[in-house]
Amino acid sequence: MKKQNIFIILLTILSLVNVCGQQKQSVKKQTIMKSNAIHYRTIKADGLNIFYREAGPQDAPVILLLHGYPTSSFMFRNLIPKLAGKYHVIAPDLPGFGFTESPSPSEFIYTFDNLAKAMQGFIDTLKLKRFALYVFDYGAPTGFRLAMANPEKITGIISQNGNAYEEGLGPAWADVKKYWADPSQKKRDELKDFVTIKMTRFQYEHGVSDLSLIEPEAYTLDQYFLDKPGHVDIQLDLMLDYRNNVTLYPKFQQYFRDKKPKLLAVWGNKDPFFLPVGAESYKKDIPDATVKFYDTGHFALETHADEIRNEILNFMEGLQK
Repeated sequence: MKKQNIFIILLTILSLVNVCGQQKQSVKKQTIMKSNAIHYRTIKADGLNIFYREAGPQDAPVILLLHGYPTSSFMFRNLIPKLAGKYHVIAPDLPGFGFTESPSPSEFIYTFDNLAKAMQGFIDTLKLKRFALYVFDYGAPTGFRLAMANPEKITGIISQNGNAYEEGLGPAWADVKKYWADPSQKKRDELKDFVTIKMTRFQYEHGVSDLSLIEPEAYTLDQYFLDKPGHVDIQLDLMLDYRNNVTLYPKFQQYFRDKKPKLLAVWGNKDPFFLPVGAESYKKDIPDATVKFYDTGHFALETHADEIRNEILNFMEGLQK
């Protein structure tokens, strides 16, 4: 009888231990799920309402994602959940793009200096002390300005088709370069086709072997914002100002040589705008930079998000916190 009682007591204890363990696992899982959820926020910074996506543990190392043309932080929709388990991921929309406030060109001068100024206000408002930079397309000259102004904050740089070398400018820049040389109204008007749905889809589809991997929501949303009143002029102003990024390339390169930031370049090798040589050129100034190519076009995340995620996770492990 006593042995039977002892057996029942032991079974009861084991059952309680098992229930407690399951509860702990459930709480842990709920905590992870909550931290992985993407939050959609807007803050006032540098006088503008800046929209951003945020996910991951608040006390984890930060990754700041800067999008390019003609998209927004929506381009990171597949990447953010893949990083948020270990990292605090923040992706703002630049002024003139997405859901961030986009004043008319008469109220806000659309230059890359001013995009960087707005992003400086953004990181100051959020009190970001240290972060890795992920830069793409227009996000690269914007982000490299931030890096030069805040070298102590940068833990590393991930450049996904984000150029900093003149030899990396591809043939698709030909008409824009003509506009730089002759910024007349005639040349400006000729570039208006650049902001049509045909060109937006070209940027997503060129160089992609399986077009069924491209979500139509991506280029459709981009075009929705491009078609809003006043946005054509915003984009033509930025296209003209891009020539000042090329002028700054030597300063970006000097920053790379002086500060030697840890750098990962992940690149669609069929990008008509930013050629593979642009990715390889980083190694001239940062010899231990890691360069990875993917058989795809400009928007490499649309087709290779898992592969790029794996490279980022490996890269982030080697950074100082």
